[in-house]
Amino acid sequence: MLKIDLDRHHELELLARYSLTSRQQGLKLRADAEASLVAAAERLHQKGLITERDGGYLTEEGFHLAESLQKVLAVLGAKHGRSVVSHELIE
Repeated sequence: MLKIDLDRHHELELLARYSLTSRQQGLKLRADAEASLVAAAERLHQKGLITERDGGYLTEEGFHLAESLQKVLAVLGAKHGRSVVSHELIE
């Protein structure tokens, strides 16, 4: 059985916060963002999924991963009639 460790959880959480309506719409972590999300952004940047260490834009690969992730989250959230994504710590 595959378990999601906390680092992957935070990376998935951050990817889920990206808007997919326009590739020109990125995000930037606020100065008071949780340290775990800041570290997640840095890891996503190192993996080539986002353009900046503190957010930026999704790369081509990052966009496709975020799109798939958001589809899964939409299905899971639909079971309860609510969104499973929050944008609180993003500018």
